[in-house]
Amino acid sequence: MTESLLLRELDRGVLTLTLNRPDKRNALSGALIDALATGIADAELDANVRVVCLRGAGKDFCAGADLRELLDSADHSLAENEADALRLGRLFLALRALPKPVVAVIQGRALAGGAGLATACDLVVAAESASIGYPEIRRGFVPAMVTTMLRRLVGERVAFDLIATGRVLSASEALELGLVSRVVQEPALQDEATKVLAGLAETSSTALALSKQLLYEQDGLSFAQGIALGARVNAAARATPDFKSAIAAFLDR
Repeated sequence: MTESLLLRELDRGVLTLTLNRPDKRNALSGALIDALATGIADAELDANVRVVCLRGAGKDFCAGADLRELLDSADHSLAENEADALRLGRLFLALRALPKPVVAVIQGRALAGGAGLATACDLVVAAESASIGYPEIRRGFVPAMVTTMLRRLVGERVAFDLIATGRVLSASEALELGLVSRVVQEPALQDEATKVLAGLAETSSTALALSKQLLYEQDGLSFAQGIALGARVNAAARATPDFKSAIAAFLDR
């Protein structure tokens, strides 16, 4: 992993990955995307990691793609640019497939690809002063892969509004639309994030993994199929050591 671009800290089950390009507002260069992908892959294999936290160094979470790299790509072939775009797409897929919760902690700006990165996480804790948006259209561009997640979160009409106008939302507006999970005043951001992360780290890892899998596998299922999937997950959960010990401990109180 490129330590200068991505900082890694593991503390009591919480792996914090910090985007470390504060002078560039943590813009997503190809190298930073690769470092994030490696960090997520390592987190999946590390039994000591129970929850992952994504943060940005400095004043902002992430301002989006590295514009210099994006401009240079205009001269590349269609196949080259599709392969390059899939680097970020594979990161989004990895975040969703990771059987451990991923929490984005946002301060300052989370824009374009940076907003997409936050959108790909399972929980988003934002400072009241944070701003979130998908302003690619103002640069003649399209938030293409983000659209898949955005449409699921807010519905077609709101998603088109955000994409077509490129308007940037306040944290409270993003909360109302379901783009973030919690909004707190700036001084309390660290305390709230620590509380959320510690709570997740103390929760049954198998129950969290099954819950995350169940939630995301509901996409495209009918109501009946969703109930059937839920029954299979319910049955699997009953066979886990965490379930047995937790129920036994409750009954013994």
